[in-house]
Amino acid sequence: MLKTLTVSLNERSYSINIGENALLDFPHFQLKAGDRVLITTNDTIAPLYLPTLTTMLEQNGIKTDSVIVPDGEKYKTMATWNTILSQLLANNHTRQSVLIALGGGVIGDVVGFAAACYQRGIRFIQVPTTLLSQVDSSVGGKTAINHPLGKNMIGAFYQPQAVIVDLNCLKTLPPRELSAGLAEVIKYGIILDYDFFVWLEHHIDDLLALEPSAMRYCIAHCCELKAKVVAADETEQDIRAILNLGHTYGHAIEAELGYGNWLHGEAVSVGMLMAAHTAKLLGQFSDDEITRIKQLLIRAKLPVVKPESMLPTAYIPHMLRDKKVLSGKLRLVLPTKIGHVKVVDDVNQDLVLQSIECCE
Repeated sequence: MLKTLTVSLNERSYSINIGENALLDFPHFQLKAGDRVLITTNDTIAPLYLPTLTTMLEQNGIKTDSVIVPDGEKYKTMATWNTILSQLLANNHTRQSVLIALGGGVIGDVVGFAAACYQRGIRFIQVPTTLLSQVDSSVGGKTAINHPLGKNMIGAFYQPQAVIVDLNCLKTLPPRELSAGLAEVIKYGIILDYDFFVWLEHHIDDLLALEPSAMRYCIAHCCELKAKVVAADETEQDIRAILNLGHTYGHAIEAELGYGNWLHGEAVSVGMLMAAHTAKLLGQFSDDEITRIKQLLIRAKLPVVKPESMLPTAYIPHMLRDKKVLSGKLRLVLPTKIGHVKVVDDVNQDLVLQSIECCE
């Protein structure tokens, strides 16, 4: 049985379908016999799941093409985006065609952006295969590619037709990738739900062991929390910015070190601690709460110390290119207590440098 949630966006509403073997559940893809799809995946995921998905679709009368791109954050580029568009054009895909993103956050973001651009917009379906993409990036319609000067700076808000979350895909996920996904899971507890944070303190070992009932609850709850925020603020004009806790610092790490050297979740893990220290220096967060967050991140096998090679001053140029910056002034998502955050305008750069130094 699949658990189905809805992202409520009027005519752009769509379902998130979560369960074992969801990859084989044709009705939830919302396709019909005769439809044409282009499946985009990477060279890691392709041998694992592309034949299964292709066979299922073709048995239901879907005409399929596929394109396989290299795996990794460093390939979240205009070149990869162009490869997808070229494949659509070469195979004479039309406005009625559907793109399917089979992979993690990189695949989902690039495919979504290609779907937003091809013939001014075609349908696409998210089939996320990593924990991070299942709980976060596949939901909400943020699509983008990276630029050497900034992460996710070129993209569009463009909602999928459906999200298909197959829990069995996590069985082939490397431990490091699983931990990276847990950073985004822990984020939801810090920003929105104290009780969920406590639940994570009690069940983090179950999640690392891929215990089915714990993982099913965790993914569904994260998706429910995100769906509510997205429904309230689809294009991040207000409350949706809170979902970026730790990301302004984390994106600086990714951009400075080169995309893919630190996984996104690893950078966000340290970024959330830096945000917590910033909040403490502003007098709005306690040492005890920082300790609880740090201990949970450590138990999730995530980094809690900044990259040794990166000086605190190296963060600032990247942070000033963050999409939340207004008039050249830093705006940061900072916790006020576990389960609640706020966006703070015009944060002093010296204070930010101090908070980064706290994570050495």
